Amino acid sequence: MSERTPEPATVLLRRGEVHSPADPFATAMVVERGQVAWVGSEGAADAFADGVDEVVDLDGALVTPAFTDAHVHTTATGLALTGLDLSDAPSLETALSLVRDFAATRPADRVLLGHGWDAARWPGGRPPTRAELDAATGGRPLYLSRIDVHSAVVTTALLDMVPGFDAPDGPLTADAHHTVRATALAAITPEQRVGAQRTALAHAASLGVGSVHECAGPDISSEDDFTGLLRLAAEEPGPRVVGYWAEQDVAKARDLGAVGAAGDLFVDGALGSHTACLHQPYADAGHTGIAYLDAEAVAAHVVACTEAGLQAGFHAIGDAAVTAVVEGVRAAAEKVGLARVRAARHRVEHAEMLTPETIAAFAELGLTASVQPAFDALWGGEEGMYAQRLGVERARALNPFAALLRAGVPLAFGSDSPVTPVDPWGTVRAAAFHRTAEHRVSARAAFTAHTRGGWRAVGRDDAGVLVPGAPADYAVWRTDALVVQAPDDRVARWSTDPRSGTPGLPDLTPGGDLPVCLRTVVGGRTVFVRPGE
Repeated sequence: MSERTPEPATVLLRRGEVHSPADPFATAMVVERGQVAWVGSEGAADAFADGVDEVVDLDGALVTPAFTDAHVHTTATGLALTGLDLSDAPSLETALSLVRDFAATRPADRVLLGHGWDAARWPGGRPPTRAELDAATGGRPLYLSRIDVHSAVVTTALLDMVPGFDAPDGPLTADAHHTVRATALAAITPEQRVGAQRTALAHAASLGVGSVHECAGPDISSEDDFTGLLRLAAEEPGPRVVGYWAEQDVAKARDLGAVGAAGDLFVDGALGSHTACLHQPYADAGHTGIAYLDAEAVAAHVVACTEAGLQAGFHAIGDAAVTAVVEGVRAAAEKVGLARVRAARHRVEHAEMLTPETIAAFAELGLTASVQPAFDALWGGEEGMYAQRLGVERARALNPFAALLRAGVPLAFGSDSPVTPVDPWGTVRAAAFHRTAEHRVSARAAFTAHTRGGWRAVGRDDAGVLVPGAPADYAVWRTDALVVQAPDDRVARWSTDPRSGTPGLPDLTPGGDLPVCLRTVVGGRTVFVRPGE
């Protein structure tokens, strides 16, 4: 593995637009020894020109803090980027054709891996049968995860690799899914795994992402995958990786190098796979999903993590799952003290089905909501998957970002890649133009949740913003003219009045072009430069 390439000790960036609360009109910035040393005007930058090691002419480009993607599955993302991705398949027939073509091009793979099918968007609405997949692969082992990664379809040959395992036809969920996934992932060679991790991190860096929160665990990846990723990130240039290990064994999480026994520690599953845990039955199924942990188990885990000085965190999507988390964290606070629980900044991943009562509890207990606005963009609206699973009225209440902010709940935005792609500006747009108008937040609030919010979610209040003393994690963008949202309107009206004193952001109106990343810098070290720039 290569060593990090040293950067000049001092760099002056000038003739651009610097997004900084320290100076809303800043056009220049000085970086020294991995930290922001100064931000200010072009005229004042002349005083630094002779004392720096490098001058970067921004030529009008925008400089912002690098994004933090607060929920990523790095190896799975890399495998999707380099392997079989069915997320754009418009029909079952197309998906089977893509499987057939992929199998033909990967004769050496012990197990074929694919991701992203979504039968809810296909005519007829059914997933592929095992017989269809057996035919498409020529009888080879295949693991094909649904877009939410909470269920999968597989071939007979993959089931034959699990001694004594018998499963019905159709998508596998819960323990059956975990078993076949573990078997499929065990077939990945160390070289494939490292290659996938490098691909995923390089892709994130090319999109202006400076940090990712890896959400790993025994039911998702493996200990070797997790520790290998942390080691790779420490030894090679790229985004920072903050690791979470989703297991109730707090000592193991610490030994593996995780900052928390958190992330995808499942309280329930996902709405698309009918495994999210609900108070009332699904509109299109006669059950309420699956509960993996109850409030008592949540409380015990929060107590253990709080006393160990680690973050606890839970995957909770359905309203019954979120209720179990809230009740469990409140019980833990009664045992170890509310102040200690709040100070630990425990997390809830996804947190889609919230009520006014659970939102208020998040604020009371100091819980961070690690959420994915792209979920609403993909599955929201009156015709989307949420409405199919829950009915229009219940679906309309999902992902209430504005209510969370009004209550003072800290937000950290992420992608859950490969469930939805790493796409930071698209994520900001999705939050600002939520399909349900009452849940929309300002572009500035969304941008903060996707930059500073990710750092705050890991206990760092001094980062994710370009001010003197902050880590020099930033991205340079080619974009159109900047705009500033009027303070009395979340989306519709925009102000370019410089008297606002608010740093501008790109116009993210749907249909327009998103900014293009020209350069990404992490800790003062360049980790991505767009070719030709």
